[in-house]
Amino acid sequence: MPVSLYLLALAVFAMGTSEFMLAGLLPDIAADLGVTVGSAGTLTSAFAIGMAAGAPLMAALARNRPGRAALLGFLLLFSAAHAVGALTTSLPVLLTTRVVAALANAGFLAVALTTAAALVSADRKGRALAVLLSGTTIATIAGVPGGSVLGTLLGWRATFWAVAALCLPAAFGILRGIPGRRTGPDIAAAPLRAELALLARPRLLLVMLLGALVNAATFASFTFLAPVVTGPGGLDEWWISAALVLFGAGSFAGVTIAGRLSDRRPGLVVAAGGPLLLAGWPALALLAGEPVALLLLVFVQGTLSFALGGTLITRVLYEAAGAPTMAGSYSIAALNVGAAAGPLIAATTLGTAAGELGPLWTSGLLVAAALLLALPFRHVLAAGHRKSPEQSRIPVS
Repeated sequence: MPVSLYLLALAVFAMGTSEFMLAGLLPDIAADLGVTVGSAGTLTSAFAIGMAAGAPLMAALARNRPGRAALLGFLLLFSAAHAVGALTTSLPVLLTTRVVAALANAGFLAVALTTAAALVSADRKGRALAVLLSGTTIATIAGVPGGSVLGTLLGWRATFWAVAALCLPAAFGILRGIPGRRTGPDIAAAPLRAELALLARPRLLLVMLLGALVNAATFASFTFLAPVVTGPGGLDEWWISAALVLFGAGSFAGVTIAGRLSDRRPGLVVAAGGPLLLAGWPALALLAGEPVALLLLVFVQGTLSFALGGTLITRVLYEAAGAPTMAGSYSIAALNVGAAAGPLIAATTLGTAAGELGPLWTSGLLVAAALLLALPFRHVLAAGHRKSPEQSRIPVS
């Protein structure tokens, strides 16, 4: 893999730390701003909504600009949004900074995915995506738990400042490692209208929807993992960081699996991982009171969630091969529609009899919906890197 791909992963690490860090900070943010944990959870959804809406918009705006300039601009805007967020005492202002940061993150990832796909051969998109997403998974292993510890010691604002500072070496790496000239697909060969028209293709919509559902399940539980650890789990707040590390380690393993299999054997990942992921969420809810089982299942669910989610998002890149500058944004939009919907749905269960375990049951239902939807079209997911865009139609009979 090209060195420049790892430089992009460094920036994704900084952004991934921000995207996932709220899972360990929500109780402190809620207490500091005088709101409920459910209200604070809307910060995760605000970020995801900004990502979902911003990915196609930012990709379209940046498609005629040199890759390095676009990447650098998005990263610096992301850093500035976190500096403002660290200073505010208002939930609406903090929500606004999360949306701005999400737009910058979406633009960065859309350009980065397009750049990553252009750096490798056509049949290695899954491997390139795995390297890029490793920045996110390493963030869940090191950045997010580190942010949780920092938040516990110095308050949640210190974590926001740390993310803002973390962007600076990543920006330097992009400045030195990414060519100033435009790299990637020829814009003239792919008019924007033609790229957007691919969104009417049933196969593409199917894999986007499946990716959204699986990611909704992931974020429904991950966002509210801290209350599970300290509530039903009966552990003190320092164990939140341990749980986040385990989930992050699992996510890294899952992305690695997706990178190895999603190009050639996507059907195997879905067929094997899907039912296991479905069983794992209710098992976690039922065994949350057993600390050892809780921590073990957090790792397992992290692995399965990212293996399945990473494979589905790779399928989006393949199905959108006719949209060389916009395909990355379609992947990001699918992921973040799920990331926005999952916590919102899960938050409604916190005030029910299910309590802190409600999000875990919600995740199980979302995965079940994804598998039921995928079952009639399993041939679409089983196809490796073989089909051309002209072959990409779901049979109606």
